[in-house]
Amino acid sequence: MNHDLDLLHPYPFEKLAKLKAGITPPADREHIALSIGEPKHQPPAFVLRTLSENLDKVANYPATKGLPELREAIARWASTRFSLCAPLDADTQVLPVNGTREALFAFAQAVVDRNQSNPLVVSPNPFYQIYEGAALLAGAKPHFLNCSADNSFIPDFNVVSEQVWQDCQLLYVCSPGNPTGAVISSEQFQTLIQLADKYDFVIASDECYSELYRDENQPPPGLLQAASDMGRTDYARCVVFHSLSKRSNLPGLRSGFVAGDAQILKKFLTYRTYHGCAMPVPQQLASVAAWNDEEHVLTNRDAYRAKFAAVLDILDGCLDVQMPQAGFYLWPQLPIKGEVFAQQLFAQENITVLPGAYLSRDCGGINPGDNYVRMALVATEAECVEAAHRIRRFVLSL
Repeated sequence: MNHDLDLLHPYPFEKLAKLKAGITPPADREHIALSIGEPKHQPPAFVLRTLSENLDKVANYPATKGLPELREAIARWASTRFSLCAPLDADTQVLPVNGTREALFAFAQAVVDRNQSNPLVVSPNPFYQIYEGAALLAGAKPHFLNCSADNSFIPDFNVVSEQVWQDCQLLYVCSPGNPTGAVISSEQFQTLIQLADKYDFVIASDECYSELYRDENQPPPGLLQAASDMGRTDYARCVVFHSLSKRSNLPGLRSGFVAGDAQILKKFLTYRTYHGCAMPVPQQLASVAAWNDEEHVLTNRDAYRAKFAAVLDILDGCLDVQMPQAGFYLWPQLPIKGEVFAQQLFAQENITVLPGAYLSRDCGGINPGDNYVRMALVATEAECVEAAHRIRRFVLSL
């Protein structure tokens, strides 16, 4: 067996199951799950209809590169959404993938050169655990950059040592952030691009929450947008990851894309051809329909705005929590350890939240998630409101 498998940490939800084991929550309160970031809003009917109308195409082998019409729909959407100075080339700068999770993991396997001395994969802390697992199984060492309220939950890239940048082969960033909702500015992205030029590393920008933002006049910028603002059209060393899971409430469709540097994507396509991860044709055609429509995305954002407004109004004055810039998570700072909070909240109120420490690692003498929990406002508005009332009651009893 691959000995690197022994380096992997238990997944956050494995830890959560152990934390809850043996606890019997009150039977008179229905369980409300705020722990998993699985959208519960209704998927777009026209996407489901397109999927069902093309089920006969499961008889066809799909191409790893994807259908031309899917790549073209993605290229149009991304070029418009991020105001790119030159449209993406659908043939060379776009690849469909089976959701961002699969692609973020596979990307490190294709990019990292384990034969180089001390290969590093740099990522924020807290982070999406796929970044860490991808680094370890690619033969690299994860290097974490703490995200706290002191730096507005965005890594301070200016304090990273030159040695780290020299050893860095791949930098994962997540904007809007999971779990904090923090958004990296175009200027910060441009700083990263300049660092990537200087030290020759690749930037993988996880932007799967980019379409869940609060202000219609201020959509979060993306890495390719920042490169475009610098006058670049080759997007050298820049690759972005997007998904229909959050944008279109289609987590089970397993559909997303990567886009950016054509030379990197050419090599990544070679890897993926051997990896055997082509998206089935019915899913590709359903994805075309989803990327070509914005009306359902606007409706989706409105639904999240309503939930955030209602929940934050209830939690006001009892928890240190703010409206995130984007995404669907709350990241409240707690008066007690996140593990204790999550365990007692489940025991007393039958609500599941995820301890922040399960999303982060000890780094620089601290774990930046210790006194936090992640709450995913993915349930119905009524359930989220009920959860907020129970959480308020629980906090006031501490």
